Amino acid sequence: MFLGVVLGAFAAHGLKDVLSDPMKAIFETGVRYQFIHGLALFIVAWLSSNSPPPIVTAAGWCFVAGILLFSGSLYILSLTGTKAWGAVTPIGGLAFLAGWGLLGLWAFRA
Repeated sequence: MFLGVVLGAFAAHGLKDVLSDPMKAIFETGVRYQFIHGLALFIVAWLSSNSPPPIVTAAGWCFVAGILLFSGSLYILSLTGTKAWGAVTPIGGLAFLAGWGLLGLWAFRA
């Protein structure tokens, strides 16, 4: 969450005159998803406070992977303009979906 604030401020102030509007939008999407899944990690931490169920732990790792792959690839894409990084983004999206699916499965079983 701290890094999300830093990157959001960096984009708003440090990159406003550097990136094109489409690239700023891509960067901001990365920040938004990082924040959402940072909050999801707080949920995982709360659910794991008393001997974490393995499925919840796995969901947390999926969220971490999603942040690194999804948001990270969008940051790199927007800063470098290297479109090949766009191919990594869906992998991060799948990790996010897996994390939410695992949490949903845990809730259904509980």
